[in-house]
Amino acid sequence: MGVRNDNTQSEQTVEALSASSVKTRCQDQREALPAEPRCTVCGRYGEYICDATEDDICSLECKQVVLARHHSNSIKPIKISASPIKVPALDECFYIKDTGPNSTCFKGTQIESLKYRIDIHVTGDSVPPPILSFSTHELPLKLQSNLEAAGYVIPTPIQMQVIPAAFMGRNLLVSSETGSGKTASFLVPLISRCAKFRLQHPSQKKKPLAIVLAPTRELCAQVEELAKVLGKGLPFKTALIVGGDPIAGQIYRIQQGIELIIATAGRLIDLLTKQDIELDEVGILVLDEVDCMLQRGFRDEVMQVIHALSQPQLMMFSATIPQDIERTLGTMPKDLLRISSGEPGKPRETVKQIVIWVETKHKKQKLFDILASKQHFKPPAVVFVGSKMGADLLCEAITVTSGLRAVAVHGDKTMSERRENLKLFLTGEVSVLVATGVLGRGVDMLKVRQVIIFDMPSSMQEYVHQIGRASRLGINGVAIVFINEEDKNLFKELINVLKSSGSALPTALLNSPHSQGFHAARHQRKRQKPTY
Repeated sequence: MGVRNDNTQSEQTVEALSASSVKTRCQDQREALPAEPRCTVCGRYGEYICDATEDDICSLECKQVVLARHHSNSIKPIKISASPIKVPALDECFYIKDTGPNSTCFKGTQIESLKYRIDIHVTGDSVPPPILSFSTHELPLKLQSNLEAAGYVIPTPIQMQVIPAAFMGRNLLVSSETGSGKTASFLVPLISRCAKFRLQHPSQKKKPLAIVLAPTRELCAQVEELAKVLGKGLPFKTALIVGGDPIAGQIYRIQQGIELIIATAGRLIDLLTKQDIELDEVGILVLDEVDCMLQRGFRDEVMQVIHALSQPQLMMFSATIPQDIERTLGTMPKDLLRISSGEPGKPRETVKQIVIWVETKHKKQKLFDILASKQHFKPPAVVFVGSKMGADLLCEAITVTSGLRAVAVHGDKTMSERRENLKLFLTGEVSVLVATGVLGRGVDMLKVRQVIIFDMPSSMQEYVHQIGRASRLGINGVAIVFINEEDKNLFKELINVLKSSGSALPTALLNSPHSQGFHAARHQRKRQKPTY
């Protein structure tokens, strides 16, 4: 490792500040002065040059990182995280050691710089620093092993901030883009705390320790599936409490001793009124898709669950949290920490939005034309409709007209039918799934390449969730959206969303009388803007 001999204007200062021997650790190195080379690993003064790679480095510690990265790039393929979004590269990182829950070389300015780089925003008091490793908070070794086996190599940005905050017992309101890793961000600390509690109290009666509430059966089932994967081999059992399955079996499951209840609010209230289920040890309550649950008639049921518990840690998550909902939530828990990542409420950049003006009577034919086109049909595809009956009728019409096998999922299907149809779609036996908004929230349909919005939803929040089904695990998806004058109440918001994402706007949309006031207002504001 060569010592750098830079001839800069601050050479005397550098010589005075530099140590006489090679620095062993990056934290022993000073910060770089203006115009000085910076370490490619930690950003400190790049005092040395790595003899194998010619990289600027600050210490032997960072040299090992550079050599390991160089060796990995030249010999082994890179292992991709299960949620590959904006993961900070190590050559821009703030190096974190895995020696304890609070062991980092972060300083105040470095923490803020890291948050800026990974696009994390936090409001509240006593904010813990982000983590860059799943081992930083002394997770059970089996949980770390399960995470690695499931493909979670590096935490996603939202996981970096939520996990340490959850371990502090903070009440959280979290918003981030679809597919950003929110489910794992609450399951990791939840599973860890439940498992450790059971190990410390092995003889105690096994009452539920945590509850996750979600708005749909499908989302509940998905959360439970991941919880089982991450909790495998640990003293951690789950109970799925949703409508459509026999309530007697669900009661029996809880009575046998479990750690986590995953439920829809209505079925959990039914269970509590029919059976004396003890919830006095529940210390964590998660509200997944919290905006949906408080807007769609779930509010009273959710509040009943909250009042049945004894001041649990409350963690609330969604990709879209409107301001009125956020104000409501802000009055519920004390000491609330708000965490956001990316641009919640906006479609992900990996979704290409194609908006087509189609009169209602021509929608079916336009859909059939797309499904028959090798250029425009990108299976597997999800078609979102506005009604349960419409889903069944359209599903049948697709099969008859195009010859493609299609299945439907909506609230009137039995739980077994919904599971079977989802299974057929996810395994590739069916290329088209027709669904109501029941699948628009949170459900990971990992191989979906295309979403077709046949009927526009009632709000832009639902729109963002629905087209987000075409952007999972970094897949570049396509969303084809049918609109006409029946959707006029959403025109202004839709135009904003399309403009912000650089998507083309149909001429008919721009010329609609319901868009004219919007454009006139924009033009007037522009004219009033002062010039200098």
